[in-house]
Amino acid sequence: MTHLISILVLLLKIYATKSCSGISLKTQELYALVFLTRYLDLFTDFISVYNTVMKLVFIASSLAIVWCMRMHRAVRRTYDKELDTFRHYFLIAACFVLSLILNEKFTFQEIFWAFSIYLEAVAILPQLVLLQRSGNVDNLTGQYVFFLGAYRAFYILNWIYRYITEPHFSRWIACVSGIVQTALYADFFYYYFISWKNNAKLQLPA
Repeated sequence: MTHLISILVLLLKIYATKSCSGISLKTQELYALVFLTRYLDLFTDFISVYNTVMKLVFIASSLAIVWCMRMHRAVRRTYDKELDTFRHYFLIAACFVLSLILNEKFTFQEIFWAFSIYLEAVAILPQLVLLQRSGNVDNLTGQYVFFLGAYRAFYILNWIYRYITEPHFSRWIACVSGIVQTALYADFFYYYFISWKNNAKLQLPA
């Protein structure tokens, strides 16, 4: 739900303000790729209606955000292209190579699952770099990044609980990647807390 809230906040920002200023298109493209490769099991396994609907929502919403930023006449004019210069294709290549080496099972679906986990861990990097370059962060963008980071932090609590209560719990790829992903948010969380405590506008040091 926290992840879903982050997406809804971002969609609210784009559709209400007709602006994607402060949002990294490259991060959004990486997240679209994460969902498309992680949810390949939609074609092979049915878990529940809720599970299927949520997967389709994440895929559709991520593709909609990318489409708006690339194609919507008003929104695309506000894209900070000169600040969003992180070479995200290096992340894609590195994560794919890593998924071929470190995976739970060497099958097509498991390799792409591992790839999506590794890629999600670093997908926020272009966004964080863009925010650091721009300095000032508007309220909705700050809320979006906060909820996106909080979602993974809650996952770590879930893994700790499952490790204690389940005798054969083993999700080391997801756990290590989740810790890395949460660590990347540490600096942002610090400045977010400071701005909230002082009731001030969120600003990141260059």
